[in-house]
Amino acid sequence: MFGSRNDNGDLVLNIYKDIRTVFRLNDIALLSGETSFQSLNKKMNYYVHAGKLLNPRKGIYAKPGYNPEELACTIYTPSYISLESVLQKAGVVFQYDSRISVVSYLSRSIEVEGQIYLFRKIKGELLVNTAGIVRLDNQINIATVERAFLDTLYLKTDYYFDNLNPINKDLVYKLLPFYQSEVLTRRINKLLPYD
Repeated sequence: MFGSRNDNGDLVLNIYKDIRTVFRLNDIALLSGETSFQSLNKKMNYYVHAGKLLNPRKGIYAKPGYNPEELACTIYTPSYISLESVLQKAGVVFQYDSRISVVSYLSRSIEVEGQIYLFRKIKGELLVNTAGIVRLDNQINIATVERAFLDTLYLKTDYYFDNLNPINKDLVYKLLPFYQSEVLTRRINKLLPYD
């Protein structure tokens, strides 16, 4: 009687202690040591109904107040935040866009709890190439401003940039060969010519 512990309470505690705010079922299995996905799924559904966790998408669980960028990188994997989301934060484009732009293996627009996630497809070799992508502690993959700049020009041929000053030209030219695109190279040479 005195030796029994409530494993369910430990599970929620482990989730809340973790730096991440968004989890797939297999992430929770690793945290809890639970080997039965069916049992774990039932526990997670109980916590969602009890209001202790959220279920923003099928197979994805989150703490209340979860980080939307973390969810963006969890919905489809592999993926990383790029394009307008990064360029806007860096001051390369001035027009505000509340959508979170994500590069992935497919193109979709998804709305979760009022937040729109815009996924843009890029070829597989580029998607899995981690050059110019930073992985944060909470599982967010985010492009550097130079990678986001190249991704944008690669995917959108007639894109207008308000301010190129935050972009490191040397880093752009270092990443450019990964795209294997003569058209992109010509556009970069025109926008950011080497003196």
